[in-house]
Amino acid sequence: MSITLADVEAAAERIRGQAVETPLIESPALNERLGRRVLIKPETLQRVGAFKFRGAYNRLVQLTPEERTRGVVAFSSGNHAQGVALAAKLLGIPAVIVMPDDAPSVKVEGTRGYGAEIRFYNRLTGKTREEISAEIAAERGAVVVPAFDDPHIAAGQGTVGLEMVRQAQARGDTLGTVIAPISGGGLLAGIATAVKALSPQTAIVGVEPAGYDDTLQSLQKGERVTVKPGAPSLCDALQSPFPGEITFPVMLKTVADVATVTDAEVTEAMRYAFSVLKLVVEPGGATGLAALLAGKVQPYGEGATGLVLSGGNVDPDLFARVIRGEL
Repeated sequence: MSITLADVEAAAERIRGQAVETPLIESPALNERLGRRVLIKPETLQRVGAFKFRGAYNRLVQLTPEERTRGVVAFSSGNHAQGVALAAKLLGIPAVIVMPDDAPSVKVEGTRGYGAEIRFYNRLTGKTREEISAEIAAERGAVVVPAFDDPHIAAGQGTVGLEMVRQAQARGDTLGTVIAPISGGGLLAGIATAVKALSPQTAIVGVEPAGYDDTLQSLQKGERVTVKPGAPSLCDALQSPFPGEITFPVMLKTVADVATVTDAEVTEAMRYAFSVLKLVVEPGGATGLAALLAGKVQPYGEGATGLVLSGGNVDPDLFARVIRGEL
């Protein structure tokens, strides 16, 4: 099952009035440093502090009355968890979220604050989050809401790209390149679907953390590759070991390149975002900026570079250490 521009446009209508249409902003200082124009989409300003609310709401609002009564279950290290929890709260749907026991406390607290029930698991021992979620769904008759491998989720995330193109056009600009982070591919596949339909000449570039370059390896091989989890990355939101079954074919057709960034490059980007852009960006959300600052993404064609800062939910203690240069 694939997604189309029509799916993304329908999602945009469903989330209208619920999700924030985040602005497209420009920093003269960043432009000067990079020698190119960059138009920034700060999804840090989205509800729950990340783009994930878009896809979650688009998925949950389409549930039948019976499905809403039985509730939903999702698994996530944080941003999808919060997106589903808030969407469920707004729609009056019971929600259970399966989260790793090492999830950032700010994301755990946010998820709990929206009224969801949390089940913790250990990433390295025992049952997987998928197994736990399936058991809960079977017990309660709940609907499983995947983090990325669902056409409604990906279509909702694609509204980021839809807005970017239309906002750029309203400014009289074109987008030569659009850069966004990759975990399982829901965001990038959704963005690519919308952007390539509206602006076929725009190149789509994804960014992954070093050691979790499953999408890069998959695109190089032409089939889905699973990477073995290595040392934990600061980018907790981007540690998916494989691209999605639904999202990968979209990325295979539309993605021009994938860059990888180190934790050191990510922390430098977080410091830059804070000191120059005046934005708080979480590690996973800063990967695109990290790739640009490290010179890892070449300009494609004519037009500005669109950059998605996908989330701002970072643990306060971790953020303080990053800003002080301790990491």
